[in-house]
Amino acid sequence: MTADAMDSGLFRRVLRRHASAVVVVTVPGPVGFTATSFTSVSLDPPLVSFSVARAASVWPSVEAAGLVAVHVLTDDQEQVARIFATPGIDRFAEHSKRGGSWHEDPAGVPLLDGVLAVLICKAAKLVEAGDHMIVIASPVSATHHDDESAAPLVYHAGTYMTLER
Repeated sequence: MTADAMDSGLFRRVLRRHASAVVVVTVPGPVGFTATSFTSVSLDPPLVSFSVARAASVWPSVEAAGLVAVHVLTDDQEQVARIFATPGIDRFAEHSKRGGSWHEDPAGVPLLDGVLAVLICKAAKLVEAGDHMIVIASPVSATHHDDESAAPLVYHAGTYMTLER
């Protein structure tokens, strides 16, 4: 640790105070993972980003994928978030086993059914950032839940939560 580096324990404790929407990112394979690092980057041109640990088993698939799908989960999809965050399992098989459904778009990108919103994006740039890679992506299509009262799943202080309306 350099003299200017923050203690990693303190860094984690501070970041636990930040609430994040929960998304599942999928790529052809099918491969998918849960992320809380998703954010919008730019409106002109439209860009979004998410990060992936370089040591993660999903990283080679994400790096090789031309298209990714970012699924914003609803507040009743905590089980989906947990499945896609579990290492060492076939996440799509487990999702299906527990009653979840999904299908592939014409380009082979796996799409989860019943989510709040989906952005299908073309990976535009990969940026090395410590032990992670930041994927900056350009949305090429989108769909969203028609019910505007539907709420996103949120992660805060190590817990999945819902927003009060």
